Amino acid sequence: MAGREEEEGASLARVQYARNFASNLERIEAFWFDNDFAQGYERLLDALTDVVVPNLQRHPRMGRRFLSRAVESVEATRLLERIGLRLSALRPHAEVREYVMDEYLVLYLVSDGDAGDVGVVQLLAIKHHKQLGVDGPGNSAGI
Repeated sequence: MAGREEEEGASLARVQYARNFASNLERIEAFWFDNDFAQGYERLLDALTDVVVPNLQRHPRMGRRFLSRAVESVEATRLLERIGLRLSALRPHAEVREYVMDEYLVLYLVSDGDAGDVGVVQLLAIKHHKQLGVDGPGNSAGI
């Protein structure tokens, strides 16, 4: 019981949703409705609400570092360098991470918060594992 009380009193990171993330959800919803399986979308929303967001609130840096991935092309290397430069202009210790769900991959930005704030998590993109690539404004995952 004491552990539960400590957890409830702990500071939580703020979770925000980027426009690109909302657009991704709209496309996923349309896919599931077009395929007469609205439950697929409902399950995704339940997982985001009940699992992903609470996990990221408590452990914002739990996901794998996106920029630490091994890349095999010049284009990917340049893209990761551009993302890194943009991150350096943001808050201290800002980084893009990926949260792996059963069928989806979520890219998110985590940064230190203001004084007394645990931090900020901004959900950038969500894709089904069968989808190729991660898009966003300027092809930079919404950053």
